[in-house]
Amino acid sequence: MPRRNEPSERTCIVTRQQRPPGELIRFVRAPDGTVVADLRRKLPGRGVWVTATAALVETAEKRRLLEKQFDEPATVEPGLAARIDDLLLSAATGALALARKAGTLIGGFGKVEGALQTEQVVGLVHAAEAGADGVAKLGAAARRRFGEGKLPVIRCFGGEQLDLAFGRTNVIHAALLAGPASDNVLARVGDLVGYRGDGERPDNRPAAPVTALSTP
Repeated sequence: MPRRNEPSERTCIVTRQQRPPGELIRFVRAPDGTVVADLRRKLPGRGVWVTATAALVETAEKRRLLEKQFDEPATVEPGLAARIDDLLLSAATGALALARKAGTLIGGFGKVEGALQTEQVVGLVHAAEAGADGVAKLGAAARRRFGEGKLPVIRCFGGEQLDLAFGRTNVIHAALLAGPASDNVLARVGDLVGYRGDGERPDNRPAAPVTALSTP
């Protein structure tokens, strides 16, 4: 939802198309003249907007579109698109950790398998390097309980990020249980996946498998 008095749509400086603020990234000029991403849309100053995909951020950087939008000299440090990816991944990993603390993220193959039988699971999480056999078994359990294509499957985290979220090692499979903290994970993962162009947002429940987000 836009903030009070915030326009319901903004114009992307690359495509010139109008979109809701939540579908774009806001950029501002910092006091030192560098252009920075304002992912939470809270920083002071004039903002310029780019549709929230890495490809369009890269286009804006290559064509120097961001620098041209400000009244004062502005610079974009090389690698802007990659830095935003890092920020989005960090936000998604942080959301995982908060869900674990809230008790809505559980880890371990056995616990996930059990949760799929009795708990209100709203998403599965597999490390990017997870073996196909374990992923397939949990996917089959999800289909038996919830039906075909009902649960988002998150594959955008490596084992290192899952270990960080859980505060222990060798976490390969996890499940999100119903609750606000899990909703936040799905939203943050949706931002990351959408930015990378890896597939649909998890709250749109895509029907076909994609690289980072799929349905079992």
